[in-house]
Amino acid sequence: MSAVEERLAALGHTVPEVVPPVAAYVPAVQQGELIFTSGQLPMVDGALPATGKVGEGEGLVDPAEAKRLAGICALNAIAAVKSVVGDLDKVARVVKVVGFVSSDPSFTGQPGVINGASELLGEAFGDAGVHARSAVGVATLPMDTPVELEIIVAVSA
Repeated sequence: MSAVEERLAALGHTVPEVVPPVAAYVPAVQQGELIFTSGQLPMVDGALPATGKVGEGEGLVDPAEAKRLAGICALNAIAAVKSVVGDLDKVARVVKVVGFVSSDPSFTGQPGVINGASELLGEAFGDAGVHARSAVGVATLPMDTPVELEIIVAVSA
């Protein structure tokens, strides 16, 4: 078990199996020292724990729940990275995180939602988990998921 996985385990998390693609792509690819993940949904055991738009009010996904789901997306992104590199201790840096939030038109708290992913990556990778980031509100996401995440990491040889 890598030190990254041990830190996650101490927080009550395990790195899941990589989520199989739902279309014509692969979960992650490596180019040189960089690994790029495809968009990762908050899938747990093959299913989405919640669907819909994020916002305040009846029928919407609560922002706190969406933040939790963003953390699940980050775990799935870590699994995608592991599927390419094998040993998560080879991750030298989380370079970039791009988070998408399916947002009710009045919702502007996308950065707070994507903090769920950023905080988990920081806990997993320590100083190497500090990254550049975008948090983008969108009208809809695949499978009506509330959040989607992609990451770029640099790895050492």
